[in-house]
Amino acid sequence: MRIFAALMSAADTKRYFLLILILGLVTALSPFSIDMYLPAFTDIAHNLHCPVASVQLSLTSYFIGIAAGQLIYGPLLDRFGRKKPLYIGLLVYVLASLGCSVTNSVNMLIAMRLLQALGSCGGMVAARALVRDLFPVGEIAKVFSLLLLVIAVSPLVAPTVGSYISAAFGWHSVFIILTAISVFILLASWLWLPEGRGSNNEHSLKPKPIISSFYSVFKHPQFYTYAITGGIASASQYAYLSGSSDVFINVYHFSQHQYGWIFACIAVGLIGSSQINSLVLKRFSSKQIIKVAQVVQCLIGITLATLTFYGWINAAGTIALIFLFLSAQGFISPNASALSLTPFPHNAGTASALMGTLQMSIGACASAMVSVLNNGTALPMTAIMAFCTVCALILLFVGSKRLEKTDNLRSFATSA
Repeated sequence: MRIFAALMSAADTKRYFLLILILGLVTALSPFSIDMYLPAFTDIAHNLHCPVASVQLSLTSYFIGIAAGQLIYGPLLDRFGRKKPLYIGLLVYVLASLGCSVTNSVNMLIAMRLLQALGSCGGMVAARALVRDLFPVGEIAKVFSLLLLVIAVSPLVAPTVGSYISAAFGWHSVFIILTAISVFILLASWLWLPEGRGSNNEHSLKPKPIISSFYSVFKHPQFYTYAITGGIASASQYAYLSGSSDVFINVYHFSQHQYGWIFACIAVGLIGSSQINSLVLKRFSSKQIIKVAQVVQCLIGITLATLTFYGWINAAGTIALIFLFLSAQGFISPNASALSLTPFPHNAGTASALMGTLQMSIGACASAMVSVLNNGTALPMTAIMAFCTVCALILLFVGSKRLEKTDNLRSFATSA
């Protein structure tokens, strides 16, 4: 908060946007790790003599690693400050990326991807916690939208770059590039990223207090309503990430390069809507926006799955509907994150970790289901996407009603 005030009072817009850029890069490392090797799934399967479904499990293991790792980083960030745990995570990521670059078995790739995720998730938790530390509550949703703009470089650039790199130098080279990127982010964080909240010895690292801290966050009605809703909505995106390579390359017979461009074009919807969200927030609240966006996404998801089931849709139609589907996600994610973290000014690290764990755990399940149900068509991917968004909509409206009752009771008690 003090840093934000200093930036605004000094009108130091360069420093402000440098902060946003670094936080975005720290957060974008994980999406880059996901998106950059997607076009190479078929090549990896051929090279490692395994089915594509086995390679998809390396993506699932990455989601599992992020989900589990965030529970570790949350308490560490609240106890030791934001930057030391971040440095450790980035170093783990560098070593795991090197391991991926030399592996010659799918099982080793799955294991290294798990370790890689355990390193990268420190950046995700630290970045969200720093946003809560450095910016006023009213600015949080807007800052998350700006971060999405930086993160959006990943789906725009990573698949296309990954397809050309893997075609020219082999898929192992993708992980060498990821190693170099992580080293750059580590140096940038060390040189220019503020500390945020410092270390606090009152936060215990013993299991019982940690569990108690997580439970105190989870039981807050606003947290579990928007964290779970946002997590399930995001899981539909992970289902798309897991299945898109197989669908567009093996079902619709696009080349790796074409898939990279398709992936980038679809990502424009997510990027554009996340930036429009910043403008819409000037007139409407996060709660209002997320309800409308969730309804729209649900209708699109059901339409996509239905048309796929009956075989009434071609590649162009699939691309168009996924574009619209992810455009709705651009309104859901930043507002769900902001609403989840708002009640926790003093333990944002724990809240951020728990929110991320819920999101990635659900995402890992969605990713795994796409792999398990793989039948050589687009139906498993589109059906899981639709299922997730329907569940998210139901939970959003049920949770919102409970929140309204709680607020009404609180107002009544205060007036009495």
